[in-house]
Amino acid sequence: MALQTLEDVLPVLRRRPDVEAPNLQAWDATDRLLLDAAAAHVPAGNRLTVIGDRFGALTLGALAVLSSGPVRVHQDLITGEQALRLNAAAVLGNGTERDLPFVQLPLGRELLEDAETVLLQLPKTLAELDEIAAAVARYASPDAVLLAGGRVKHMSLGMNAVLERHFRSVAPQLARQKSRVIVATGPQGSGDAERFPVVEHLAEIDLDVAAHGAVFAGSKLDIGTRFLLTFLPAMRPARHTIDLGCGTGILAAMYARQHPGAEVTATDQSAAAVASALATAEANGLAGQIRALQDDAMGTLPDGSADLILLNPPFHVGAGVHAGAGLKLIEAAGRVLAPGGELWTVYNRHLAYLPALERHVGPTVVKGQNPKFTVTLSTRRSRR
Repeated sequence: MALQTLEDVLPVLRRRPDVEAPNLQAWDATDRLLLDAAAAHVPAGNRLTVIGDRFGALTLGALAVLSSGPVRVHQDLITGEQALRLNAAAVLGNGTERDLPFVQLPLGRELLEDAETVLLQLPKTLAELDEIAAAVARYASPDAVLLAGGRVKHMSLGMNAVLERHFRSVAPQLARQKSRVIVATGPQGSGDAERFPVVEHLAEIDLDVAAHGAVFAGSKLDIGTRFLLTFLPAMRPARHTIDLGCGTGILAAMYARQHPGAEVTATDQSAAAVASALATAEANGLAGQIRALQDDAMGTLPDGSADLILLNPPFHVGAGVHAGAGLKLIEAAGRVLAPGGELWTVYNRHLAYLPALERHVGPTVVKGQNPKFTVTLSTRRSRR
């Protein structure tokens, strides 16, 4: 099926396999604004790279608007990668991966080498923007144009400052439908792209923590993980332990250090998190004990293959507050735990996760609370 207009693309898009809900959709006004800006700025046949495409709107929309390909794409979340492929099948018709007019790549040289235009959905953090902008400046064409778009309420002057470190000209455009595009030109390549992951020593837990720009909490110790770590002495030795939604891999590293005989898997849907967790393991001499796996809710792990799971679930889906992501991980934990296996969970006190823990895992007891968080221990019931 040939793409004609955006109206051929946007109504078809779905978020699957990510969380779907009435208040969540697979594209937003920023996608449309970026594509309109691309139509105005990008000549036919331009070498195009897309970064931060959440579910395929930018990639498939660019193919419709610009009639160019193949498009190089980087998405941090594996669910975004999968959604793009699923949406491509719906929009373009079934075919082999070789037939797809785009290629999905990690952030780096292959993604950006000689790129003439880069479309970017602005990330949530300045650190992630810094890492992306540094890579564009280092690897893209000297005449490259970066079109970076976001919702006005999530944009800041700090984003302009980050872009100004890597581009000679940074020009915010007029807002439309509460979204804005920044046009950055004149990339100033430097060694900044090589400084990630950032490694910081956390004295309070005596651990070197590595962080790529997109990872939650950066190289800091988030307060939920800090509270869960106080229960580490009570956690039993296990043959196979999983740090589910691992972020920088702090829980994986601390558990592995306390239990040198355990096999530990640090898994997350974010490529940046998985790379950070692996770097954290290496920085602390634990690379032989910890493996890092990018996966969607442990989808590639067999049933009953873990004895212990540690979970600090997210309660945001993108920019919105939604419990669906955490519930998905709890259900997955129930599948992957062996009978008698244990799930330790820390979550914000306002979230009603107890019924889900009981239903999907098994008997659950509250092991501790503070003004912000609850820590629970769930024991996997025997399968019938």
